[in-house]
Amino acid sequence: MTKLVNRSQDESSPEGGGAPEDGTRTPREGGDGVGELPGKPTEASRTTLSHIMTGSDTNLLGTVHGGVIMKLVDDAAGAVAGRHSGGPAVTASMDEMVFLEPVRVGDLVHVRAQVNWTGRSSMEVGVRVMAERWNESTPAQQVGSAYLVFAAVDADGRPRPVPPVIPGTERDKRRHQEAQIRRTHRLARRRAIKELREKRAADGIDES
Repeated sequence: MTKLVNRSQDESSPEGGGAPEDGTRTPREGGDGVGELPGKPTEASRTTLSHIMTGSDTNLLGTVHGGVIMKLVDDAAGAVAGRHSGGPAVTASMDEMVFLEPVRVGDLVHVRAQVNWTGRSSMEVGVRVMAERWNESTPAQQVGSAYLVFAAVDADGRPRPVPPVIPGTERDKRRHQEAQIRRTHRLARRRAIKELREKRAADGIDES
């Protein structure tokens, strides 16, 4: 059984996502806010998706298949993106997915997600995956984390503007700043790869 709940006060939620590549500044980054949608606080869309792992979720090693966890991550992040943007949002990319510990049958998995940075029409959502035994009172442990980019779209599938996210706590502010660092690194990597390919093409290197 899967349960989706709004966890607006959950301070143990995810370590935040990165930032979209469309370059819009939020008012907290020095923009004047003219023509922008009203901002939304991080906690307004913060969400937890909980699911008990069963035998149908396992891989050949007997642990829960990574793809099952990735689907839960995408589902939770998509719910957060839709809530923040106020409408449909589609997965644009998964920037990073890290598996820290195996998940086993009988684990109660909690997937905690929140928006940490926004652009004109895109949001990057951070996700933290926690697991605990379904019939024990032991503390949950972190078993994974991820960063995903979502694009808000209208009824015709075209990009639509999203509200800037407003970090509320010091933890949210740190995640927002870390997201900007990750965005910078993504853009630098893309530029470097593009320049490398252009140079090889200019040098007449045949890769066929």
